[in-house]
Order: sequence, then C-alpha cells, then structure tokens
Amino acid sequence: MATETALVDVGILFAAVALAGVVANRINQSVIPLYIITGMVLGPNVLGELSDLAGSEVAVGGVDLLATLGGVALGDTDFVVVGAELGIVLLLFFLGLEFNLERLLASKDRIGKAGTVDLALNFGIGLLFGYLVFGDVLAAVLFAGVVYISSSAIITKSLLDLGWIANAESEPMLGTLVYEDLFIAVYLAIVSALVLGGGDLGAAAGQIGIAIAVILALLALVTYGTDFFQRFLDADTNEFVVVRALGVTILVAGIALALGVSEAVAAFFVGMAFSGTDHVHDLERLLEPLRDAFAAIFFFWIGLVTDPGLFTLSVVAIIVAAVIVTTPPKLVSGYLGGRIYDLDDRRSLRVGFGMATRGEFSLIIASVALTGAGSGLPTETAETIYAVAVGYVLVMSVLGTSLMQHSSRLEPVFVSALERGRSRTSRTSDD
Repeated sequence: MATETALVDVGILFAAVALAGVVANRINQSVIPLYIITGMVLGPNVLGELSDLAGSEVAVGGVDLLATLGGVALGDTDFVVVGAELGIVLLLFFLGLEFNLERLLASKDRIGKAGTVDLALNFGIGLLFGYLVFGDVLAAVLFAGVVYISSSAIITKSLLDLGWIANAESEPMLGTLVYEDLFIAVYLAIVSALVLGGGDLGAAAGQIGIAIAVILALLALVTYGTDFFQRFLDADTNEFVVVRALGVTILVAGIALALGVSEAVAAFFVGMAFSGTDHVHDLERLLEPLRDAFAAIFFFWIGLVTDPGLFTLSVVAIIVAAVIVTTPPKLVSGYLGGRIYDLDDRRSLRVGFGMATRGEFSLIIASVALTGAGSGLPTETAETIYAVAVGYVLVMSVLGTSLMQHSSRLEPVFVSALERGRSRTSRTSDD
C-alpha cells in the first residue's frame, strides 16, 4: 500500500498539471510549456527538501538523471518516473496507430529523402557548431544529436491537440520522426559505448548489433503479428481490451529498453502492429484519456529534473546562439520535406514549424554525456553539454509548440516571402 505521503505527492502532481492546463486555456497557449515550467517550479532544484515529487530515481530513457545530477530525491515513490515512461510509450504507441506498415512502405522513398535532408542539414550544422564551441570531436557528435532530433512525444501531442493528425502535413512530419527515431536508436548505441566505455569501439559494435536485431524483431512483429493481435483484442469488455493492449505495449517497450533500444521506438512499432487490426478506433477511444494523463506527467518530469542553477551566463549565451543557429535549418529541412511530399508552401511551412520542437531524446543524449564526465569527456565539457541541452530543450519546446499553434498567422508572411523570392529569381533568369 502507498503511504499517505506518497498519495499526497501524486495528488499534488495531478493538481499542479491540472492548474497548468487551466492557465494555458486562459492565456490561449499550448499546455506543454506550462507543464514543463510547473515541474521546474515544484522540483527539488527549486523547492529543495520541500519537494518530494522526484522519487528515488529518475531513469526515463534508461538514464538515472537525478543521480547523475546529484539532485535531491526524497520520497518513497517512483510514480512520476514510471508515469513519465508511460507518457512516452503511449504517445509513440498512438503515433504507430496512425502510421501503419502499408503506409510506411508506400512512403519509404519519400521518408528516406525527407529524413536524409533533415539529417544532413541539422546534424551537420550541429556538428560544426558543437566543434566550434567545445573543440572536441566526441562532444561535437553529442551536441549534434541534441540539436538534430525532434521531439516525437511533444510533436505527436501537438498534432493531436491541434487536429493536424488528419491533415496532409502530418505525413511528412510522422515520416521524418520515424526516420529520426530509427537513426537515434543506432546513434545512442554508438555514443553510449564511446562515452561510457571510454571509446571502446568493440562495445559500440556489439550494442549496435543488439539494436539492429531488436529493430528487425519489431519489424517482424509488425509484419506477422497483426492476425494474432486481432484475435488477442477480441474481448467481451472494454476492460479486457485496455488491459491486453497495455500489457503487450508496455512489456515490449520495457524489454526493448532493457536491451538498449528506446522504449519510444518499440512502442511505435507495437502501435503499427495494432494499426492493422479492426480495433484501432476502440484503442484510440479507450486509451486517449490515459495517454493524455501520462503525457502530462512526462512533460512535468522534464521540468522536474531541470535545475535553473545550471543556467550560468556562459551557458545562456551558448543556448541563445544554438537557438539562433539551429532553428532556421530545421525550418528549412521541414519545408523541404513537405515539398518532397508534394505539399504546397503553406502546408510545407507547417511541417517546418512542427519539426522545430526538441525534447526527450535531446535530454537522454545530454544525460549520456554527463554520465561520461571524467572518462569519455572532460567533466566541464560534459556538464556544459547537459546544461545547454536542458535550456535548449526548454526554449525549443516553447518555440516549437508556439509556432504550430500560431502557424495560421505566420504562414501568410512566409508564403509571401517565398513568392517574392521566386519572382525575383524568375526576373533574374529572364534577364
């Protein structure tokens, strides 16, 4: 049984996110940044021993962040930790439900082109910027990952909230997120081995092999498991449908995470496997409230592990420079991705606006850097990468969700600029 204190902690958590939702509605702002800021205010880094919400460890994404940061962790419940994990899992499960295998295979060429443009432009610029700032190749590779990967969780939540999930612009966004998530599964295996193993390429190769094997197993699950899932979900009550769907999804995600592959990637593939059944509508209807509740905990958790004391003047300067340098390339690559999918200017711009958001994977990469302090990386470099990543994610989560929310006001300005640019180019070529 939970202690009275633990139950009060969970009550405070839900009351806080509920209040954040009320405020977001009043100011007509996306609720996601408000969840993050609320978590930061109520976290141990601000309230110290008054905060009992963090639990005994924070290991979302397989990394114990509070232990890594030396943060305060009072309390005898890890509800917020598990809740944050479930938030990621359910958000990516819903993404898989919207993106079945047939749709994935039908769009594989466009996904490959849009994803490669996204990778080359954003990872490349991140690599150059990281090397200029830190003067170290491994640090640059880590920083490039931080600024390259968009937030599948936040973007999926925004697509659903804004009703874009059924629009044409959702397809290039979802396709690019699939590409990024698959790339990051291999990337994390490499950098984790290099940072934590002090550059052991053999360990990296072994982990990459495991990651690839898990991904192939998940693909087989999607390809051959639909008939089983169809029968498995043929239940007499809604209760059994929910319990069975959650049982499979969370178990597969947990096994993948234990093997070093992102639970988000695994949940996405499970969602794709369920998308081929006749139960998609029931799953969406029954699991949507759970998804939204645990997604709120996930965004609250991001704030919970954010220490405002990390943001020194030098760190803030790097964050500002990173936002200025990396936002335009992400907008451009998103726009080009939309054009690859034959979308018009307005919808292609929406793709760029949406992909600007960074989130959970950036924090996981930065946490890997911090755990390698003093071994794979100099301590000061590792701490700076983490601090910059935390601030960068906070800014980009607000910026990205705001761009999506207010895109209807921004689109005419950008479309006019694009048309003027084409007009000037046309006149120059005629001359």
